[in-house]
Amino acid sequence: MTSALEAILRESASRHRHLCPRQVLGARMALYACGLLGLDLPRADKRLLVTAETDGCTVDGLIAATGCHVGGRTLRILDFGKVAATFTDTASGASLRLIPHREARRLAAEYAPSAINHWQAMLLVYQVMPPEELFTVQQVELSTPLAQTISRAGVKAVCEGCGEEVINGREVSRGNATLCRACAGDRYFQVVSGRELVTPGRRPG
Repeated sequence: MTSALEAILRESASRHRHLCPRQVLGARMALYACGLLGLDLPRADKRLLVTAETDGCTVDGLIAATGCHVGGRTLRILDFGKVAATFTDTASGASLRLIPHREARRLAAEYAPSAINHWQAMLLVYQVMPPEELFTVQQVELSTPLAQTISRAGVKAVCEGCGEEVINGREVSRGNATLCRACAGDRYFQVVSGRELVTPGRRPG
C-alpha cells in the first residue's frame, strides 16, 4: 500500500469511525480513474465531478481521495445500489465509470488465505490488488449534458405550483409554467394533509 493511499484511508476511517472494504474500493477507484484521466488528487477546484451510484461507505472513500463533496457541488449521489462511480473531467468532458470486478471478492480469499474471515481478506487485499484486476473501467457519456448537470449557481426561480424557490437552474418548464421538479411530477414525498407543524412562536390557526 502506498503512503498516499494510507493517508487517504486514515482520513476516510476518521470520518467513518472505522475502515471497511467499501471505503477502500471508493478510494482506489478514485485514484485509478483520475490517474487514467490525468487529474491530480485531491482537487481543490471544480475540474472533477464524481457521480456515486450508492451512498454510505464507498462515498467516504471517494471524498477522502478526491476532495470532492456535495457542498462543493463536485459530488453527486444517485442511489442505484451499486458500488460504482463515474469520474468526469469537466474541462474535457471525458468520463470513466468504474465498478469492482465480479471476481474481486473471490480473489480476495485467494490473495489472503490466512485472513481471519472473508471481510478481513477483502479489507486487506483491496488495498494491494492491482487496479486492473480490481476494477472494470468503462468509457461513458453522461446522459444529461455536463453544463446542465453542473447547472448555474446563483440562478433562482419561483415555482408557479407551490410558490417555493428553486435554485441553481433546477426549475422545469411545463407549457408556459415554471415548476419545481416535485410539482412537475418528480416528487419523492407526499404532504400529509391536516398535519401542519407548529413553528416556534406561532400558534395553530
